[in-house]
Amino acid sequence: ERVLKMVNGVILVVDAFEGVMPQTKFVLMKALELALPVIVCVNKIDRPEARPEEVIDEVLELFMDLDASEEQLDCPFLFASARDGYAVTDLADLAKEEKDMVPLFETILNYIPAPEGDPDANTQVLISTIDYNEYVGRIGIGKIDNGSLKVNQEAVVVNHHEPDKQKRVRISKLYEFDGLNKVDVTEAGIGSIV
Repeated sequence: ERVLKMVNGVILVVDAFEGVMPQTKFVLMKALELALPVIVCVNKIDRPEARPEEVIDEVLELFMDLDASEEQLDCPFLFASARDGYAVTDLADLAKEEKDMVPLFETILNYIPAPEGDPDANTQVLISTIDYNEYVGRIGIGKIDNGSLKVNQEAVVVNHHEPDKQKRVRISKLYEFDGLNKVDVTEAGIGSIV
């Protein structure tokens, strides 16, 4: 739930056989509350018992149960097989020879807005998780909303629940996520998950 505040949109992955699960409802409810754009990806369409048309109906019913707006109901739907590495925007496209994830990537680029912020403003980072490393110490994981971060930069940590308590810190290491891996960097800007 905290991570949803760090993203500009979500891909709701729904199993083509199992359909909408209880956790699907929870995640979608939180995404809609934050007015995040949603891309629905019906996965595992390669399974013989897949029922993508029925799953689409279940997802649309869920959107309506959660009082989604017209704009939110008009989200893109894709059909995929993550195991086989392909996605399509229309089930009729499954007969094509060329199958890859390009339709999913294009939908993300076209539908999810790019990060906004002012690179010249004071640095603002929304920390969503705290990690610890015995060599580095405490590690704050968050998204840069404004400005930029550099190694050796001084910063002030402010707790939303206790705004009067402020702690001065120095950025000693800076990592940026590249997929699921952390990469050591010296500088990061708006939209970066660090």
